[in-house]
Amino acid sequence: MQIAEDRESWTRVIYPRLAVDASDEFRFRRESSAPSGLIDWRSGERLIESARRTLVAGAKFFLGPGRHFVNRHGRFASRYLDEVLMGQTAPGSYIVTAYAPPHAGISLSASGGEMSSLPDVGVAHAREVSQAVVRAVEATAEAVEHYRTSGSLSGFEAGVPRGISYEMTQALLGIAANSDGADITVEWDSSNPEAIPESAHFEFRGSDAEPLSKAAVRLAEDKSSRMVTVIGRVHLLAKKDVGSPGVFGVEALTSGPARKVRVRLADEEDYHEAIRAHEEDLALQVSGKLEKEGNLSWLYNATVIRTMGHVDEYQRPRSVRNVSAGQIDLFDNGASQLAQQSPGPSQDSQ
Repeated sequence: MQIAEDRESWTRVIYPRLAVDASDEFRFRRESSAPSGLIDWRSGERLIESARRTLVAGAKFFLGPGRHFVNRHGRFASRYLDEVLMGQTAPGSYIVTAYAPPHAGISLSASGGEMSSLPDVGVAHAREVSQAVVRAVEATAEAVEHYRTSGSLSGFEAGVPRGISYEMTQALLGIAANSDGADITVEWDSSNPEAIPESAHFEFRGSDAEPLSKAAVRLAEDKSSRMVTVIGRVHLLAKKDVGSPGVFGVEALTSGPARKVRVRLADEEDYHEAIRAHEEDLALQVSGKLEKEGNLSWLYNATVIRTMGHVDEYQRPRSVRNVSAGQIDLFDNGASQLAQQSPGPSQDSQ
């Protein structure tokens, strides 16, 4: 018994500190009904992806607030993420741990250049970026709490200057959705005791998925154009180049302005979510600018809000409102037509 306790102490406390020099620690925890320290595979993948998105969204906010960053500040966020290590999960509820070295320098420009060789010139310290992550999570958690008591999304709008964004609501949605409880804890490295921020702890419930989803839709909206949200089944994915956002089709499972739409994504990250929805027959909620091109309906600059339940849980509408007379099925002309109007000819059907 004592040996087991010593091994647990080594795994949770001692080994990470030996393996990782000075590091600020983010712990992303999700309640799991599986045995201690385990989680079903899909939920585990989702938690790791959501943890990464949380760090990326906060890093983007470090360079300035935004409702919807899309690819803006993406390279800087990637350079920050390159400095972060992932630790082992801890026993108990499933936990993903991220170690961010506080003194690492993150170049503010993609090329770095000569300025990067000068101390503190053209470089951000990783701890400053990590603190931006915490501020953005804190602002979003406060907006969620405001929604719990008031039913209003105004806290999300008001919190944009403090770090709330489409990207952050999406990240936290992935942590909270379908959970029995989840939380994020941040502990700062104490190697410099004179400059230790206060530790942080944020809790989320499964029911928080509703306001986070609604806020994501609102923050992704371009108010200068007609934005619509579609819930549907994904089919026929196509992608031209590595790193390009990709295009896919959605067949609506609820009433809406079009029965089938082609979706041109704003962010390549969302393409992976579309693939997952296609492979697992999950309904996908996607929002974008609706435009008609001939008989075809397109969602441009689109964002994936979230994956939902199995497609069989949704009853297909028998009639569709606001569909132009003579509108044909989205892919009546075959996969080649999609490839011609997508970013390119090569097709990646999942």
